[in-house]
Amino acid sequence: MKTVTLSTLQAFKRAGEPFSCLTAYDASFARAASAAGIEVLLVGDSLGMVLQGHASTLPVTLDDICYHTRCVARGKGASLLMVDLPFMSNASTERLLTDAGALMRAGAELVKVEGEAWMAGGIRELTRRGVPVCAHLGLTPQTVYQLGGYKVQGRNAEQASRILEDARTLVEAGASVILLECVPASLGRAVSEALEVPVIGIGAGPDVDGQILVMHDVLGVTHGRTPRFVKDFLAGADDIHSAFRHYHEAVKGRQFPAEEHCF
Repeated sequence: MKTVTLSTLQAFKRAGEPFSCLTAYDASFARAASAAGIEVLLVGDSLGMVLQGHASTLPVTLDDICYHTRCVARGKGASLLMVDLPFMSNASTERLLTDAGALMRAGAELVKVEGEAWMAGGIRELTRRGVPVCAHLGLTPQTVYQLGGYKVQGRNAEQASRILEDARTLVEAGASVILLECVPASLGRAVSEALEVPVIGIGAGPDVDGQILVMHDVLGVTHGRTPRFVKDFLAGADDIHSAFRHYHEAVKGRQFPAEEHCF
């Protein structure tokens, strides 16, 4: 695999070729995922749940994220490295810039931030300073208590329209990528068709430009209730390397997500 950059993802979108993304938290699994062809690796604040055992992503600190980013950066190979800004990094523009700078110095190549249209100013300031941004919309885990739980977003016309307009606003502010989580497949398709930038989905249907899953879900070690959009790729595979490769191939061949994984 050639080195993956934002230009690579944009070329995939123009060509109508889907790309695969997967979370990673250490050098060994990052190396295995990259070897399987996974184009984008995410050091997600999901580490708070799958590694640290918390009930949400909120306890994860900037130091936690930076540590795991440095680990993954050493093993990521040719994959593009995207990294989450943790809870309250968007409390102010000053903090946003400081925290994003720390992630970039740790090895991030694309910084992901949760937030709606009100994040436009912060995203504009980040991009002015050379920080590539992925804007996370739909179900945003850092606001899970405000949302009342892990619920599908954008189910009615008003909510769907707001998410679409938020995506447009954030792209106009400079976001290079949009990530949609837990929205109806029809909305995933509408957002992807409306934007020139790549749209990555998790539980957002088959018609977005890229698909992402949490590594532990791909390997069938989900703790608690298994989300509808998850598939265990280790089942029937010879080993972890094969599971990663099967996931990558299923995304590239548009075999995943299937109808049963969609809202």
